[in-house]
Amino acid sequence: MKKAKIRYQKFHLNIKLTMFLVGFFFCLIIIKLSYVVLSDRVDGINLTEFADNRNTVRETLYASRGVIYDVDGKALAKNANSYKVIAILSESRTTDPNHPQHVVEKEKTATSLCSILADTEEGKQNCYNQLLEYFQQDLYQVELGVWGRVSEDKKMAITALDLPGIEFVTLAKKRQYINSSWASYILGYARSNDEGKIVGEMGIEEYFDEELRGVDGYTEYQQDAYGYKMPTSTPITEDATAGSDIYLTLQSDVQNVLENAISKFSKDKQLDWATFSVMNAKTGEIIGSASYPNFNPNTLENLSNYMNPLVGYQYEPGSTMKIFSWLAALENGIYNGEDQYQSGTITLSDGVTKIKDFNNTGWGSITYDTGFAYSSNVAATNLGLKLGAAKLNDFYDSCGFGKKTKITLPGESSGLIDFSYESELANASFGQGILVTPIQMLQAMSIFANDGVMVRPYIVSKIVNADGKIIEEGKREEIKTVVSHESLEKMKNLMYDVVYNGFDYNKLYAPSNVTIAGKTGTAQIAGAGGYLTGTYDYVRSFIGIFPYEDPEYVFYFATQKYVGNSTDIAVTIASAIKDIANIVNVTKEENDIDENKIIETTQYMSLETKAVVEEVKRLGLVPVVLGSGKYVVGQYPEENHKVIVGSKIFLKTSASDYHMPDIAGWSTNEVIRFCDMIHLKYTLDGYGKVVTFSIPKDTLIDLNSMTLEIHLEP
Repeated sequence: MKKAKIRYQKFHLNIKLTMFLVGFFFCLIIIKLSYVVLSDRVDGINLTEFADNRNTVRETLYASRGVIYDVDGKALAKNANSYKVIAILSESRTTDPNHPQHVVEKEKTATSLCSILADTEEGKQNCYNQLLEYFQQDLYQVELGVWGRVSEDKKMAITALDLPGIEFVTLAKKRQYINSSWASYILGYARSNDEGKIVGEMGIEEYFDEELRGVDGYTEYQQDAYGYKMPTSTPITEDATAGSDIYLTLQSDVQNVLENAISKFSKDKQLDWATFSVMNAKTGEIIGSASYPNFNPNTLENLSNYMNPLVGYQYEPGSTMKIFSWLAALENGIYNGEDQYQSGTITLSDGVTKIKDFNNTGWGSITYDTGFAYSSNVAATNLGLKLGAAKLNDFYDSCGFGKKTKITLPGESSGLIDFSYESELANASFGQGILVTPIQMLQAMSIFANDGVMVRPYIVSKIVNADGKIIEEGKREEIKTVVSHESLEKMKNLMYDVVYNGFDYNKLYAPSNVTIAGKTGTAQIAGAGGYLTGTYDYVRSFIGIFPYEDPEYVFYFATQKYVGNSTDIAVTIASAIKDIANIVNVTKEENDIDENKIIETTQYMSLETKAVVEEVKRLGLVPVVLGSGKYVVGQYPEENHKVIVGSKIFLKTSASDYHMPDIAGWSTNEVIRFCDMIHLKYTLDGYGKVVTFSIPKDTLIDLNSMTLEIHLEP
């Protein structure tokens, strides 16, 4: 009985002990589970990451951004991404022996890779030895060390080898601009955003961002706990579609000329900005456009203004607008170039407002044709008042001013053409109080190449998608007929006279190998409460067409607050257009002017007349001596002016016995300069070159009683 009781107590104790142990271990399990739940780790392994790594992974396959080319297919902007090269060594990666996904032939793979990764024979051998060492390691995958950092071009070359087991990881996505700051405001720039996508932020890169960037793809697969693709996983892939390539209308040779011209013009000079563009006026293709300042799209160095000068700058054009106010008068039947008017100053009907010619005194009573050659504001005002605000407004509008051209560049400004009052009308007739853009000026001038029809400018030649198909193509687009053939021919001749029969310094605009026609412009700059009044507070410009005989191209140059001589602008333009005329093959056979023989005048005042005459002849200038005095007391051109060999230089002497020179064949400007220097009264009839004159050659001139009557013809 006693033994039975002892056995029962032991059995009961064992049950308690068992229950205690079971409870204890159960508590440990609960604690462990609680730890797992709360800490998400077991034996140093993060269970969430472990589970996630076994989940389906979706990777973006970024589309390759399209290339921007010039019209001849030279790359201007392309991808310059960098990549890390990965070699998959584990056979577990391959599920189909016929399509291996790991490095199979290690020696061959190393040799093929090194033929691209190294440049020299020694380098290729070193590369080969290093890669073989990497490939012998018992790892799932390896990186290729210093040999495994490659550019976009090398990636494409390696991809073309189709080597099993070779993959790439994108390190950086960026864009390369081959010619640095070349055409920077046309091309713009693109850069990677926070999501790793390259996005266009300016210029062509911005305007055609959607076409250039293409369509991203993706790949989906299962990965193991260590982040590697599971061998048994069949990926689902949607390939990326590469972006379209864009071919611009820019001709690299022409662009180079403009870039060099602007660079030379602005070097060590003071100016706000300058822009120089050329358009094929028959088609509307912009074949070149350069500006100062520019910037480097690769680094964004010097980028301080995001506005493209070609389309974004709007300003008062000045006297280049007289081309269109004169055309308006011609088209409305109120223009007779032989009519005379009194130049110098005109007072408007309010009795207060005065319009003056740029020299404040004018040139006496002259014809309207001569007034155009001399850029007379009074002549422009007279014509504007005859036309009226409504008709001049309408004509400017018909030429495309005051509205966008719709060229495919971002940030285009519309300008402003809006005037009603008499003073506003007067100002608008010579290009003040209105706003234009360079691209509008080029578009309006296209009428000279198309018998009065205006064509729209364009900058994109074609867009080619990833399959090589042309999806968009630039072409000539006629907007409307603006002027008649008769008005156009008259205006073309007047523009010719500006260069060849106007002021002497205008001849500096003329290249030696092609005949041009054009118009200068000088416009005040509007400021707070009125116009700026500083010595250099102007926009100075020139617009022209060439060849004059059958215009094909229009060019436009403008600069603001340029601290320098107008002859610098002329020489810059003439030199550039000479080179461009050669490039586009519109040159004439004979060289009428050799701008390589441009010289700069010096100070001849107070020197002996005889010595000065010998000196200017030695330089190739033609001296016109006024009086028989021993010393020179006046000269034109003044010192530091650039002139062409063969130009006249007027030398006024200390004696006032002036004899009439033979002025047959002289330009209007030369005659006026001669009369002004000796204070001889004169009248002009016609325009162009002197044909007849009233005071016989060698006659002693009586300044009190004589008036020189001059007849000119084109």
